[in-house]
Amino acid sequence: MADLFSQAPTPPLAEALRPTTLDQVVGQSHLLGPGKPLRLAFESGKPHSMVFWGPPGVGKTTLARLTAKAFDFEFIALSAVFSGVKDIRAAMEQAEQNLARGAKTILFVDEIHRFNKSQQDGLLPFVESGLVVLIGATTENPSFELNSALLSRAQVYVLQSLKDEELEQLLHRALAQHLPDLQIDAAAIRALVSSADGDARRLLNLLEQMATAAQAAGCSMVDAAFLEQALSPGARRFDKGGDHFYDQISALHKSVRGSHPDAALYWLCRMLDGGADARYLMRRVVRMAWEDIGLADPRALQIAGDAATTFERLGSPEGELAIAEAVVYLALAPKSNAAYMAYNAARAFVAKDKSREVPVHLRNAPTQLMKELGHGRAYRYAHDEPQAYAAGENYLPEGMPEPGWYQPTGRGLEAKIAEKMAFLRRLDEQVKDAPDSA
Repeated sequence: MADLFSQAPTPPLAEALRPTTLDQVVGQSHLLGPGKPLRLAFESGKPHSMVFWGPPGVGKTTLARLTAKAFDFEFIALSAVFSGVKDIRAAMEQAEQNLARGAKTILFVDEIHRFNKSQQDGLLPFVESGLVVLIGATTENPSFELNSALLSRAQVYVLQSLKDEELEQLLHRALAQHLPDLQIDAAAIRALVSSADGDARRLLNLLEQMATAAQAAGCSMVDAAFLEQALSPGARRFDKGGDHFYDQISALHKSVRGSHPDAALYWLCRMLDGGADARYLMRRVVRMAWEDIGLADPRALQIAGDAATTFERLGSPEGELAIAEAVVYLALAPKSNAAYMAYNAARAFVAKDKSREVPVHLRNAPTQLMKELGHGRAYRYAHDEPQAYAAGENYLPEGMPEPGWYQPTGRGLEAKIAEKMAFLRRLDEQVKDAPDSA
């Protein structure tokens, strides 16, 4: 019994395979290759505070540990999810003890974006004094999540998802070093790599699960069929609140704007597959109709709205077809942002302009006094005019020139709108040129 309790637990494969030298790190060649920024930082012999920004499973914690090892610093790790001001204070006391015996300290804060402003501010004096070299790891954009004062004292390094060939390299290393008896065919390897979705930790966890399942089943050769049975399907990595989320929304919007229905469908399905809220996606699709199609094809506005209504009635997954069809229609519809740009220009003008009076002839006159003051006098009722248009009438404040904000395109229905506007302008010019117009 004593032997049973004295045995150390077997570390997970991802931990057992964690690199112990910089050359063992798989991926991030844009930072770790010869002459690249992080490689040069290691070779300089002068550590500095830094923030590693990237998706899960790309080596942020590993690089922090390797930094401490390379510079022979003590390593203190905190998780911003579980740590507070008390833990920060304890870490600083430990750093002071390290310094008293001649050792410097790297403070690693995982998920540093989870620290609130006061907690981040609490790190500043210790970073500024040089008591610790701070290394933060985050999956969120540091520009939005970290205080500017803290961010200005740290170099941000952007880590990327691992490529398929890099994941395969890691998989073969794991097989050779820890699972030499496990045989996997090429199709199963491709499936594992695809399921990992750029995440090294996830790849190794899946590999470990598969090895356990194969051993239990007495399977000597793992193929894609066995893999599908042994492992539950997992969604691709999808960040419902961070940069990856908004990057994919951006890609969907730009694919619609760029009139590429297949790309638009791809990004829509990627987001639905990753668990995005279909109602949020539908709201964005309606926005696309108003912003990028506008009056060039008013049917797009109706189709987007009808798709939203359909989804509300049917729910998921049936209602997702309505969203997909709206996305395809919007992608193929004629494009115009003329009304959108006109609205933005008008808002900007009004925000900076003075408060101009409403012209007297356009004012409301519900009382006798207002009528006596001339409100509404000389107003020309358009329906009583030829072409139902009061040619030459002024509807802007006195002294304000025609701004010309709305400039319809020559695409779709806006081509007809442009013709109508040109016709009305000619009527205005005819009134101006008439002999009695003065």
